[in-house]
Amino acid sequence: MDHPQAPAVPRPATPRPDMPITTTAPPVKRERRWSVVALCVVLAVVAGLGSAAAVNAAGDRTKVLAIARDVPAGQALTDADVTVAEVSSDAALMPMPGSEKTSVVGKRPVVDLRKGGLLTASQLRAGTGLGDDQQQVGIQVKRGQAPDGTLSAGDKVLAVTVPAQGEQPAKGSAAAPETLPGTVVSVSRPDASGTVVVNVAVSTDDGPTLASRAAAGRIALVREPRSK
Repeated sequence: MDHPQAPAVPRPATPRPDMPITTTAPPVKRERRWSVVALCVVLAVVAGLGSAAAVNAAGDRTKVLAIARDVPAGQALTDADVTVAEVSSDAALMPMPGSEKTSVVGKRPVVDLRKGGLLTASQLRAGTGLGDDQQQVGIQVKRGQAPDGTLSAGDKVLAVTVPAQGEQPAKGSAAAPETLPGTVVSVSRPDASGTVVVNVAVSTDDGPTLASRAAAGRIALVREPRSK
């Protein structure tokens, strides 16, 4: 019995060894991200401008007068009290130019000057307003003889004459203690015992009297209201 033969299946053509094998694929289309490129350019420009501004700011400096050490109001400035410093220009600051250092020596500030601050013209005047035309008396004030830590230059005070040590007021005496008006020029730093020296400006008629009583330790100071 004869079996039917299956139809022949054609074999795939085998490439010859000498023929190159090629493959074809669709080309990859690269999209240019123009927005990213533009952003990079903008950032580079901004960075460049910022660097230029920083360089200009660093170079835009000026010499001004600064306080080299603490100076109380009313005390004449010395050459060692003032120094020349370089700061960046700022319209909000109005320090005196460094070239005026010589001209401020000998002048008296109307406010306390603190080390490291800049010196301005408003802190100095031709007259300090603190008794330039009056006599000044230094009064050594112990604890309890003046308001603790509240006196400052410009304060109006009454120099009150107190009884001498061991002196008893007359019996039945209702007379008010004698007082002399004055203006505080400066106050020293307290020593270990808390004692300070207060320079007070008074009239030429009261200067000798106040000096005599202050030397005897018979003066206490009363600060007048600052609203007066």
